[in-house]
Amino acid sequence: MGDGPGEGVGTVVGQEQELSSAVDGDDLVEADDDLDDVIDDEEDDDEEDLSTLEEEGEIAADYIEGLLDIADLDGDIDMDVEGDRAIVSVVGATLDELVGDDGEVLEALQELTRLAVHRKTGSRARLMLDVGGFRAKRRADLAELGRSIAAEVSRSGEPKKLRAMSPFERKIIHDAVASAGLRSESEGEEPNRRVVVFPVG
Repeated sequence: MGDGPGEGVGTVVGQEQELSSAVDGDDLVEADDDLDDVIDDEEDDDEEDLSTLEEEGEIAADYIEGLLDIADLDGDIDMDVEGDRAIVSVVGATLDELVGDDGEVLEALQELTRLAVHRKTGSRARLMLDVGGFRAKRRADLAELGRSIAAEVSRSGEPKKLRAMSPFERKIIHDAVASAGLRSESEGEEPNRRVVVFPVG
């Protein structure tokens, strides 16, 4: 049963006809249209994300400008978007008091600015605040430190524990270590959380 020469062919042809009627050209065009809609939606989301970050930057800039006025400090404010965060930079000659020892005042000021943005937008901001190029220089110094520690760990084959750092600082170290082909982890509790760099293997 079903072994005759005509029966098997008829079944295959019948299945092909069913398949072609199930997937016709119009359905494929509609699927392509749907794909275009998805791509358009993603582009709209990107534009929406960018406009949201720009809005965060503007709110933060207004807040910082108000603080500078209250403190009677001069400073120009630049805004930018880098990846998934807004960056607000204050540049000027008399801004050391806004950075503090090892950036402690800057960290506090950044948190206050994020809170001000959150109060206006209702969503948590990841914006970064820089004053007098402190973070930019710190980023370059930490990246160099990360590369240096990675080289040292590669030579010695022993894990290396670094001093306690802020999340911003730890991320730069992690990135530098990863680009050197090694593994790193954070351990401990804030504010004493620190990076440990491990040898390969």
